[in-house]
Amino acid sequence: MRPFPVLQTAGALPRPVYELTNVSKYYRGGGIVALEQVSLSLRQGEFHSVIGSSGCGKSTLLKIMAGLTPPSKGRVMLSGKPVLGARPDIGMMFQQATLFPWRTTLQNVLLPIEVRDGKAAAEAARPRALSLLELVGLKGFESVYPSQLSGGMAQRAAICRMLVSEPDVLLLDEPFSALDEITRDFMNMELQRICLERGATAFLVTHSISEAVILSDVVHVMSARPGRVVQTIEIDLPRPRTLDMATLPEFGRYVSTIRNLLDKGAFL
Repeated sequence: MRPFPVLQTAGALPRPVYELTNVSKYYRGGGIVALEQVSLSLRQGEFHSVIGSSGCGKSTLLKIMAGLTPPSKGRVMLSGKPVLGARPDIGMMFQQATLFPWRTTLQNVLLPIEVRDGKAAAEAARPRALSLLELVGLKGFESVYPSQLSGGMAQRAAICRMLVSEPDVLLLDEPFSALDEITRDFMNMELQRICLERGATAFLVTHSISEAVILSDVVHVMSARPGRVVQTIEIDLPRPRTLDMATLPEFGRYVSTIRNLLDKGAFL
């Protein structure tokens, strides 16, 4: 089996939108090393995934990228500026939709703008929110409450809430892991479509190898704790991706390569 190409940073390429340099994270006075010397670059419109065993620091990495927790060492830059806290140009989505039950779908989507800029700004963003809801197939559900939405519909609403403030980067922490397989496949294709239409830059944490391959331009494989990126693999499949691509020999070879790394504990 021929090796797959490893992402290289070429001087002729444009400056990364997101750049992590030697990021490490320690806990309990340095006794626990969650992340060690992680360096990543994401360019405009790229979709990256990180995959590794439970406890390897994937979610910690995402929180550092979001500015929710600081690195112990290293630097995180977005659009040429350091990430020192939560920023409006960073959108984040979690495993659960976490919609407020007393707010309608539209009110939940507009919540980030209302909290940040006030009710007048949220009202001004109403047309954009309605357009997003139509984009994800939720037109007609604007006044519905979360208890009346299916799991997949709630996650689509959460995608709209993430996108309504027009962030430069989307950070995704296993957003569809709680859904059944059919709904998850549909949501992955929906996420791809939205990213392609908006030219979004995305970073996904996942435990699913096939999900990482079907969605990503680049997959980062992490070692067990302390989390290190041990191999970065470019996924050279045409876009838009389709679920049928899972039957292609090339797809299977990517999956096998990543699985072999994880089966060895990714210690390479």
